[in-house]
Amino acid sequence: MTDFTIASFNVKNLIGPDREYYQFQGYTPEEYAWKEDWMADQLLMMNADIIGFQEIFELDALQSVLDETSRRAEALSEATIPDRSKRYHRKAIFTRLGVTPYTGAAVAFAPNSADAGVPGERRPGLAIVSRFGFAEPPEIIQDLAEPLTIPFSPLRGSEGAEAGHFTLRRTSRPILKARIAMGEHVITVFNCHLKSKLGEYHRPESAPFAPEADLTQYDPVGRAMGSLRSALRRMAEAWILRRAIVAELALGRPVMVLGDFNDNEHAVSSEIISGEAPFKNYEWMLRHDAETASDRYSAEENAQITRDINAVRLYAAEKMFVRKSLRDMVYTTAFGGVSESIDQIYLSRHFHPDTPDALGEMTYFSVFNDHLTDGSHPEAPYNKLASDHGQIMAHMSLK
Repeated sequence: MTDFTIASFNVKNLIGPDREYYQFQGYTPEEYAWKEDWMADQLLMMNADIIGFQEIFELDALQSVLDETSRRAEALSEATIPDRSKRYHRKAIFTRLGVTPYTGAAVAFAPNSADAGVPGERRPGLAIVSRFGFAEPPEIIQDLAEPLTIPFSPLRGSEGAEAGHFTLRRTSRPILKARIAMGEHVITVFNCHLKSKLGEYHRPESAPFAPEADLTQYDPVGRAMGSLRSALRRMAEAWILRRAIVAELALGRPVMVLGDFNDNEHAVSSEIISGEAPFKNYEWMLRHDAETASDRYSAEENAQITRDINAVRLYAAEKMFVRKSLRDMVYTTAFGGVSESIDQIYLSRHFHPDTPDALGEMTYFSVFNDHLTDGSHPEAPYNKLASDHGQIMAHMSLK
């Protein structure tokens, strides 16, 4: 059996010191040192074998964090792991106390194709770090060879009228796909960071800023339209990711999807990624070509439809853990009095306990969220140097 851990880590704007990433935002050398120190401690505590990072502006900054983590891991192991001369060196506890450095780990970085390096106008990418290396060169999905055009059908009674369409040519952030060999299996891992819920406002060509950005002239309808644009983009990005996932599943490949979904598990965008859940019994449902009220799907068709849908579904590791442990409190963000999970790890049926020929199982699920503070409380101010996301990690065991 092969045991490994896989984690998702939104680092919140990792970039070197004295570099303006967003307008008027950057780190002094002292602030950067604090952030690197905090991240290294988090990685040391997690000790994950595979990590999907989001909000990485520069590979050098990530590599610096990994190098610092490796130095601390070596020092910690030297201090806590007894050498073979000690009669107690084989005690089981020491297998848990040791931390493996990232010295030989493979790093795949996906820069944002919209990032031109202009100070104050930077755009974040993402990365995957793997202690197992990569079975083949990782693939970046962002600029679409063929634009995604989503046509809208005319409403009933307005046939023949132009219903419009939505077109997406580039995702807001890259999607990184990597195939990783573990034991006798090769697993396809997707790392993503979907469009946020922040409003997307249109700036007129001659204007210095979008009118909706001026909060002294609050425009509720315009700001609602900004939220609509964000939601459309996020759901379109989710579909692009879903298409890539289904392509892998069609080849019989096990899949893991992780990242910052910027929405909870029950949001439409998340359900697009995971796939629809089958209806309880399709024998109750009118056929797609029904000519009478009694035209329903047969028992054989019910079994086939259910089988086909389940074959391409993904399952939230968090919910699998809750089901297994009866734990009901997991969250990765806290803002304005609301705690929710918008960072997810999804697993294909190859790792689901109800799959007869499963390749493995998730044995535990960890959440690292003690650093999160809710900005609505004066006594717990928001800390811009630590991440505003909790980290999640699935403990996996392959057969």
